[in-house]
Amino acid sequence: MSVKLDLYKIFCEVAKCESFSKAAKSLYMTQPAVSQAILLLEGELEIRLFTRTPRGVVLTNEGEILYEYVNSAINLINVGETKLMESKNLMSGELRIGVGDTISRYFLLPFLERFHRLYPNIKLKIINRTTLELCSLLKSGEVDIGICNLPIEEPPLEVIELIDIHDVFVCGEKYKDKITTPLSFEEMTNFPLILLEPKSNSRQYVEGYILSKGVKIEPEIELGSHDLLLEFAKINLGISCVIREFSKEYLRDKTLYEIKLAEEIPKRSIGVCFLKSVSLSPAATKFIEDLEDR
Repeated sequence: MSVKLDLYKIFCEVAKCESFSKAAKSLYMTQPAVSQAILLLEGELEIRLFTRTPRGVVLTNEGEILYEYVNSAINLINVGETKLMESKNLMSGELRIGVGDTISRYFLLPFLERFHRLYPNIKLKIINRTTLELCSLLKSGEVDIGICNLPIEEPPLEVIELIDIHDVFVCGEKYKDKITTPLSFEEMTNFPLILLEPKSNSRQYVEGYILSKGVKIEPEIELGSHDLLLEFAKINLGISCVIREFSKEYLRDKTLYEIKLAEEIPKRSIGVCFLKSVSLSPAATKFIEDLEDR
């Protein structure tokens, strides 16, 4: 239909006010402009919408039918605009975050707590998955942003690095005195190794780097969480590959000891990822800004 929305808005205001002059005042228009708009609308629809009376105007039967629907539509538009502004001002909405258990516990929790305190009407939905699984969820649109172990090679995703992390090997009291000099990667294979399960991005990074040095590592124990790596090393079941930044409490309390390596594993990063092809919501944009301003 070629009739403009503005004409319908004027039509609704005249119907409510039952007067061209009162509608003109309400709309900050001149009375002739309002009258002309109604004439144009009646001409477009080829039907009379108002009956003129000495006291103003009243809707015709056809006008009442049109008003019922048009008024509802305009009200819905107004509600939509209000909801949009609320979302823009972080007064409502939802933010879906994908994150792994370890990153969630040791990095993300303070940001979630602060964001929820500042914007309590934004519903937070947290989905725990591995980095590989999070990439799939991002590409399918099931989460808005993902906090992932880097590096990842996914062309559809934008990646912003947040913090550097270091992969190190740790041991308990049993192995501490047995390892008195920096270990080479080859020497390390003589000890029982405890690593994350193979699908973990962290495991793949460490294993890939050591393999690039000509050494293949084969763990005796594979686990699904960083916390278990720490606990298993603590009770002397072997030496665990962990993230130094997420193991500070154990190292500080000397329940675990970092093993010196002849060659350190290069640092990597944790980052926030999102689809390049999709505009971020105001809530997602603000949360990423908070992460970058840490």
